[in-house]
Amino acid sequence: MLVEMIVNGDKVQADIRPDMMLLDFLRSINLKSLKRGCDTGNCGLCTVWLDDKPVLSCSVPAVRAMKHRVTTLEGVQEEAEEFSKYLAEEGADQCGYCSPGLIMNVLALKREIQNPTKDQIKEYLAGNLCRCTGYQGQYRALMKYFGIGEEQ
Repeated sequence: MLVEMIVNGDKVQADIRPDMMLLDFLRSINLKSLKRGCDTGNCGLCTVWLDDKPVLSCSVPAVRAMKHRVTTLEGVQEEAEEFSKYLAEEGADQCGYCSPGLIMNVLALKREIQNPTKDQIKEYLAGNLCRCTGYQGQYRALMKYFGIGEEQ
């Protein structure tokens, strides 16, 4: 089946199996920021944007992206580098396996809600699992990135 989509600003065409998931398609075109975690849509590691909205690419058939825009971490590198500095400063970048999905969601949150509250941040990022950090470093990085002090 021939698919066509815009990936990180570039038109991409490929012949794929009808049952191929978006995660597998994107990795097949050498986009390696996407990670496979659970294959059930529960961990957030494979988060990409489909028409600027975060989706779990392990749960989206590639054909669903036909004629749509797909953005991966490779497509938002400058923004990602800015937030990554906050993660590193808070020691929340330990193995880094979950970081691409987390960063994609953080950047989507920033675009959707200019000044999120602590509760909005926790709700928005509830589906991002991490086995290394215990989340406190990530949470501190997010608070600093969004300019939220402890008093809020």
